[in-house]
Amino acid sequence: MQTIDYISIVGFIVLLVSVGVYGYTRVGSSSDFFTAGGKLPWWLTGVSHHVSGYSGAVFVAYASIAYTHGFVVYVWWAMTIAIGMLFTVFFIAPRWARLREKFGVQSPTEYLATRYGIPAQQLIAWTGVIIKIFDVAAKWAAIGILLNAFTGLSITAGIALSGCVTLIYVVLGGVWADVVNDFLSFIIQLASGIIMMVLVLRELGDGVGGFFTLWDRLPAENSQIFREPYTFWFVLAILSINTLTYSGGLWSLAMRFISSPTGKEAKKAALLSSALYLIWPLILFFPMFASPIFFPNLENTEKAYSVMALKFLPPGLLGLMFVSLFSTTLTMTAGDSNTIASVITRDILPTINKRVRNFDRKKLLMLARLTTFTFVLFTVILAFYAESFGGVIGLILSWFAALTGPISIPMILGLLPWFKHSNGTAVWLSIALGLLTFIIMKFCSNVPLALEISGPIITSFIVYAGCGLLTKKRVSEKVDHLLDGLNKD
Repeated sequence: MQTIDYISIVGFIVLLVSVGVYGYTRVGSSSDFFTAGGKLPWWLTGVSHHVSGYSGAVFVAYASIAYTHGFVVYVWWAMTIAIGMLFTVFFIAPRWARLREKFGVQSPTEYLATRYGIPAQQLIAWTGVIIKIFDVAAKWAAIGILLNAFTGLSITAGIALSGCVTLIYVVLGGVWADVVNDFLSFIIQLASGIIMMVLVLRELGDGVGGFFTLWDRLPAENSQIFREPYTFWFVLAILSINTLTYSGGLWSLAMRFISSPTGKEAKKAALLSSALYLIWPLILFFPMFASPIFFPNLENTEKAYSVMALKFLPPGLLGLMFVSLFSTTLTMTAGDSNTIASVITRDILPTINKRVRNFDRKKLLMLARLTTFTFVLFTVILAFYAESFGGVIGLILSWFAALTGPISIPMILGLLPWFKHSNGTAVWLSIALGLLTFIIMKFCSNVPLALEISGPIITSFIVYAGCGLLTKKRVSEKVDHLLDGLNKD
């Protein structure tokens, strides 16, 4: 990278801090800090939801799959999200917004106390927080590696720099700063992605027709919709996971809908995000699809996107491209931090110390900022030592990440009246048996990849729905009132 590229990076960091200051002027309460007071416009929410699903992994791991397997990576990643989001548009996103609008909810797990009882709520809240501590720490380490690869900055210094920038703008501006950064990240990604695509098309020499003639220059298998190990059943399994994840199983995405003014606005935001997932990755991934033509014998396929960028982008634009990678990864980390802080502040601390429930507006906002600061700082420190006990972090991420699917079942389906008879017992059993299924799958050999991925979620769904069908206990008035209130604006 050259001087002009570093200027792009420094300029972006200054912009992030400025966004934090802007957000600070719009935050006067914990509601503003966590949910923007329910004032996020649908287009900003939709773009933020879309960008929050990206990270550096898209430009590394997924780029590698695009190089080796071709079009199938779009089918099982972006297209399954776009299709799964249709379920979110009509059934889930509006209900998240109504939780805040009608019941004052400020975190994705807050409503679970009424829906299932405090023990089940605490199980989900604590498990999710523990998972995210190590997940966010791993993301800090990934950002450090990214900075090291492009700028030569040490990994430790890269982690510290990223953490400090995030601390400033998220602690100051809360969700306002986070979603504005999402929007800026998308604009940067849009610019660098389109420029990259145009330059590759020009090199191919077929103009716009290069979108179609490209595949004639690649192995025939690269244009297939399904290709081992990404079979039809694998895509179906990913579809079920992405449907739950992007409807709010990933808590930071649920917070985007909670921050919408009304259910109708949340529905429009979800539809925009779905459309972006259907269209934008086709443009973004085009250089990755084309990379085998220009680098036919690439030893490390994870560098497919970076070598294409180095080949095609001139100085200045290379820095812009790096900023797009850096910002999308950073915004995921910031969104997770803000969301986890809301869960700790709204759901965990009031249960541990009942005095928190009586805090006034000023004290709650101070607590929100303190919790966010502490969480970010702790995960940054943990990231410094990631290499020292990488085996432990890898183990925790591998095993406890398996809970993400089973936890999503009671969180998402709990919003729907169809499952109103599934109670706290169903939550405990579905999560426990979902995890047990994951463990069994890990120890069994020759388990198809699709079954290994979907097994825990299928088990959790059967147990959760089955408990509701078998018990048919009378639902409390509070649960009835909650579910009835979520049906319409």
